[in-house]
Amino acid sequence: MIFRIFITLLLLLGTSYSLHAGEEKFDATTCSLNGKKLHGKVQVVNSFPDIKVKRVKSFPDLKVKWVSNFPDSCGKWQAVENFPDFKIQYVESFPDLKIQGVESFPGIP
Repeated sequence: MIFRIFITLLLLLGTSYSLHAGEEKFDATTCSLNGKKLHGKVQVVNSFPDIKVKRVKSFPDLKVKWVSNFPDSCGKWQAVENFPDFKIQYVESFPDLKIQGVESFPGIP
């Protein structure tokens, strides 16, 4: 009887771990996602992104300002074709990050 309870608990813990193993970790205090800073040179790709992004009009995780120079603070992104700091893919479902495009005051809302 105790053996069955032990096995049941192990199965439940294993299932719980596998459900949370693929989740992305957004950290608002450091403006990072899984340790990757959310500013810099960004390449938009159709496959194999570092971050899957959904564009929203309200309640974003991050407000993004696209700049042509000096993407050196939280939420400032510069579009590049070569040597990006990270790659993004726009998606409609299951994003890692929700962003809102802004002209001023980029960063954590």
